[in-house]
Amino acid sequence: METYKILKDLALIFIFAKGAGLLARRFKAPMVVGEIIAGLVIGPCLLGWTQPSEFIGQMAEIGVILIMFSAGLETNLQELKKSGFVAFLIACVGVFVPLVGGSLLYMGIYGFSEFGTDEFFKAVFIGCIMTATSVGITVEVLKEMGKLKTRVGQTILSAAIIDDVIGIIVLTFVLGFKDPDSNTLLVTGKIFLFLVLSLVVGFIVYKLFRFYDERHTHTRRIPIIAITLCFFMAYIAEEYFGIADITGAYIAGIILCNVRDAEYIDRRVSINGYMFFAPVFFVSIGLKTDLSNVDSSMILFSVGFVVVAMLSKIIGCGLVSKCFKYSWIDCLKIGAGMMTRGEVALIITNKGLGLGIIDSSYFTAVILLIIVSSIVTPIVLKLLFGRSEPEGVKQ
Repeated sequence: METYKILKDLALIFIFAKGAGLLARRFKAPMVVGEIIAGLVIGPCLLGWTQPSEFIGQMAEIGVILIMFSAGLETNLQELKKSGFVAFLIACVGVFVPLVGGSLLYMGIYGFSEFGTDEFFKAVFIGCIMTATSVGITVEVLKEMGKLKTRVGQTILSAAIIDDVIGIIVLTFVLGFKDPDSNTLLVTGKIFLFLVLSLVVGFIVYKLFRFYDERHTHTRRIPIIAITLCFFMAYIAEEYFGIADITGAYIAGIILCNVRDAEYIDRRVSINGYMFFAPVFFVSIGLKTDLSNVDSSMILFSVGFVVVAMLSKIIGCGLVSKCFKYSWIDCLKIGAGMMTRGEVALIITNKGLGLGIIDSSYFTAVILLIIVSSIVTPIVLKLLFGRSEPEGVKQ
């Protein structure tokens, strides 16, 4: 491809992504929804002005890595410690139930498969997509109603943070077994070694980074060193341990999330990530979405995917909350607050497409889930918090 054609593609991507993103925000939907729709409009599905290319794919991959690095930087380890056992259990079950539900949904529609086959692995991967939680919209709704600092609000926030960590670990294991001939012990060993290496290297890097940061606060070198760590960890994870590069990027963010300049680094990363690389990633989802393969079975699957994904969070998170003596209305609030899906679900789906686990038609189901959950969650939360029953432990 000639350079000037790449420039034309980038110009179209940015203008349509930003325009559609602002339009989506105007209708109270996440900007990513608008950016994905922009990809559908200018891509092969409709106008055909821009085609998927290796260059766009590589830029999108950088966007994914920066998004996950930013997510790691925004992880509040102190909040995780304070959230304790309750939020941890809610998050664990909130990952397990969608994982099982998604797998059974795929097998129920396309037929049950033997353990270890490609179809079985595909079913498990569909469940893995459902595990991701995106509480950005939930947090905004809770802030608007003044409920973010309540017991239920803090439980939702803490469980969502832990949910992301567990979801990434689950994805790491699932992708580790993508090869049918893979050795279970070897895959588990590599993941364990990477986690140990991350702890050791992370502790050393954190100490060195904090020492340097305290003497050179808010200098331009700080975010440059941080992004270098992000790319290095992403490369090491994929190249030497067979683990998804996004896992390495996420861990790099967690390593630095407690340094003094973590927020400063995150802002600087966002300038390049969310203003440049991330829009390319979300538009590329639309570019790669192939609606020509969508038949009646895919429509049925997409509807079932949305229903199972949303209900499994309510059932999983809600029932565990009840075990800790939350009232039924508060259990519904917690479950509903965990329903939304966003960037991470798209990232997991994109990773599966890149590895040949699923085809691009499955983006249809994920995009539908993001749109529906983004619309339904705020409405449900406002209705539940509008109830007169007091919040907290049921007496």
